[in-house]
Amino acid sequence: MPPKRRTAGTPSREQKSGSRKSSSPDTKHNSVVTPEKHEEKDPEFITLCKDLLVTNLVCDNAWATWESVAKSAEKVNGSNKPLWGACIFISAVDLEDMCFTFTELQKAVGLSLKQFFNLVRKMDENLDTISPKVNSAVTKLEKKYEVSLALYQRFVKTCAKIYSAPDEAKKQELLHTSWIMFLLAKGTVLQMEDDLVIAFQLLLCVLEFCTKRCPSALLQPLYRSAITTTAQSPPTRTSRRSKAKPRPPEVDVQLLETLCKESDCSMDEVKNVYQSSFSAFLDSMNLAGSQELPSACVDTFSEEYEKLYHKNKDFDARLFLVDDETLSLGKVDTPTVEITPRKNQSGEESVPIPPQTPIRAAMYSIQQLRGELTSASDQPSGNLIVYFKNCTVDPSEEITKRVEQLGQIFCQKFAEAVGQRCEGLGKERFTLGVQLYYKVMESMLKSEEKRLSVQNFSKLLNNATFHTSLLACALEVVMATYVGNSLKNGNENGNDTDLCFPWILDVFQLYAFDFYKVIESFIKAEPTLKHNMIEHLGRCEQQIMESIAWKADSPLFELLKQSREEGPGEQAEPPATLNQPLQHNHTAADLYLSPLRPSRRVPAAEVDTSAVPSSQPPVPGTRQHRSNSLSLFYKKLYRMAYLRLKMLFSHLLTSHPELEHIIWTLLQHTLQNEYELMKDRHLDQLMMCAMYAICKVKNVDLRFKTIVTAYKELPNTNQEIFKHVLIREGQYDSIIVFYNLVFMQKLKTNILQYSSPRPPPLSPIPHIPRSPYKYPSSPLRVPGGNVYISPLKSSRMTPSAMTPRSRILVSIGESFGTSDKFQKINQMVSSTDWSLKRRLEGDSTPKPLKRLRFDVDGQDEADGSKSNGESTLIQKLAEMSSARSRMQEQKLKEEAEKEDPEP
Repeated sequence: MPPKRRTAGTPSREQKSGSRKSSSPDTKHNSVVTPEKHEEKDPEFITLCKDLLVTNLVCDNAWATWESVAKSAEKVNGSNKPLWGACIFISAVDLEDMCFTFTELQKAVGLSLKQFFNLVRKMDENLDTISPKVNSAVTKLEKKYEVSLALYQRFVKTCAKIYSAPDEAKKQELLHTSWIMFLLAKGTVLQMEDDLVIAFQLLLCVLEFCTKRCPSALLQPLYRSAITTTAQSPPTRTSRRSKAKPRPPEVDVQLLETLCKESDCSMDEVKNVYQSSFSAFLDSMNLAGSQELPSACVDTFSEEYEKLYHKNKDFDARLFLVDDETLSLGKVDTPTVEITPRKNQSGEESVPIPPQTPIRAAMYSIQQLRGELTSASDQPSGNLIVYFKNCTVDPSEEITKRVEQLGQIFCQKFAEAVGQRCEGLGKERFTLGVQLYYKVMESMLKSEEKRLSVQNFSKLLNNATFHTSLLACALEVVMATYVGNSLKNGNENGNDTDLCFPWILDVFQLYAFDFYKVIESFIKAEPTLKHNMIEHLGRCEQQIMESIAWKADSPLFELLKQSREEGPGEQAEPPATLNQPLQHNHTAADLYLSPLRPSRRVPAAEVDTSAVPSSQPPVPGTRQHRSNSLSLFYKKLYRMAYLRLKMLFSHLLTSHPELEHIIWTLLQHTLQNEYELMKDRHLDQLMMCAMYAICKVKNVDLRFKTIVTAYKELPNTNQEIFKHVLIREGQYDSIIVFYNLVFMQKLKTNILQYSSPRPPPLSPIPHIPRSPYKYPSSPLRVPGGNVYISPLKSSRMTPSAMTPRSRILVSIGESFGTSDKFQKINQMVSSTDWSLKRRLEGDSTPKPLKRLRFDVDGQDEADGSKSNGESTLIQKLAEMSSARSRMQEQKLKEEAEKEDPEP
């Protein structure tokens, strides 16, 4: 049992101080703080620094941070210690000089982990207190805490089912032994300790090991009977002179199966973890072959964990056992996840499932995925083989060879990210990805055969990029299922888990622009794809469009260059088509075989000149069609950009509605004609610059710091977007510097045109359709009331057979029901002032931040003149001619409100 204050093996303050002095010269900057060098600082602050053994440099930087915070922060009640501790932490992380553990810091300032996170987040409201490095460290620490908390809560519940010790002291001893052994195993085996699924599988291995060696009298009947006779038999005695190595630990399959069944966990995967990773850990601790309960080793476990804990500089997870206040949740609720409701046998109404714990939700999602792939094979099916044989050039050998090569790369990279002994787990996940890859490929080809009435898909099936992208998409679904969204780990742009998107692109060295081409077809071809996975792939596509596809080496720039060389008639996407509906009828074949013109980067032998796999070669001298992939990419980009602009605009400029169209025109012009500005940058950076530029030229008082403040309230944002912007090669600075040195210089002439009596014509507003990535059965809520509109389904019950509740669920298009019900719906749709309510709630311009380091003095101020235009009322929804048109209008409004990632 770890003591509350200091566990055995913890170096004393004098030992750590002596170690520091011996390892580095006693200079002003790297020596431990001494009071005489900091007489101008608060003595209590210096005492805190001494207790934490920080260096002079960290102390000076922390005090400077404190002084800046004290000027703008609200009056602090009571002790300043919490803020001082936060400033010391920030300084130590920035300077990469962490000489204390996080738990030591918590103990010194009297804050729980959650309280510390909240304090740092509040300090970040100043925008200048937290650097991206600190933000990343805090997010990673928070994620690790949430994973550890979920594991410990599940551990306690599982142990309550296993142990039945009447002696509470004996039961606590079992808990302490198992938990500390698990912490040491996790820290030893896993490089990525915030992987919830693998960590939980390792926990089951520990429980199997301890339970198998526990006396029968201390076990519940289920687990007592689960232990096999051979597992309970004493070990065979060997001669003392025998030099035979201890037997490797044998897995009690029946016991492990019972543990996995109780947890809805895959037996094969846990057994793999046991044999590859956990066995190696037992061997390193000289426990291989031991048949005794490792209670006597708890001190050794604790000492070894102590070393890991000090090496990682994080929190001491042993303190969960003593309910230490540093790890207390306080008033924060345990994270839970709601999963898609199941349907009852009649299929008429959903049966709600209570909120699940993070582990239960993760296991449920994995179980669903594996269930859907039960009948799938990791080899081409008979139907696929027929398609391969029908090709002019049989792709079978190349496909098999490619899968094998990519599998080796994947498993190697997986082991590098998770742990060197986890290559077997990587192989299992890759196998699931291959099964999904072949399944979706067959579905795509069947769809193409029906669409084109052909069976020869030689060009598509011999396209290496198509296959790599399709396999990468299948693996992304598998990896996202295992990582899960059960724990809140920030936004999709800033996931701290190494295996999250775009990890798979780096593994396969795949361009994001090529990967994007398969996403929509993949979703359409896999009807069993769950709602959360559809949304995840939609967010991946959004990330690609807003930044990842704009990396300097992206083929997107070559396509744009070729498009510009062809003249105005060959633009990426003419503005005149923006207000036309986006037709989602492009397939992967259209996009991967989209025509490209020969260039220095694309050898002539590799250029596809057909839009569909079965078309004839073009006649010499005829004009080829422009790239479908580029055209569709820009259509989606424009719609996404407009939705994001509209959302930011609603936070800042509702009193100047006439500016929205002008700002959009400037942004659209920039994306079309000055696309080089997007290279290694983010769409939102150009959006904020366009807004500031138009407000500046129109004499509207809107400061950049106010724009940034409002921008932080948008979904899927992080501070690196506005604090770490590329200025020129290798040089990064804040967004205001980018605006002054790059954006304004490039677009100055165009910007000034909007102040002239004859401004440029305005670009059409993009048509915003319903996203193809929406879950098909999700009902659409009519704002202002409890009315939901769902897709029409075949009626299975007559009105007389309906329950009182089901009778009021009116489906537009069915014959039953009275006219007054439709009148009420019409009134609700047309009179709901939901947009006005939303705008009024956010109508007041966000209060500018009190200080902002990245402002350039004298260059972030408008002329001071304000528009005298009166605030216009939000127009109400016009009366539609039919219920169908009302639904369409409402869907558009809902999409604008939610900022659909796929417009």
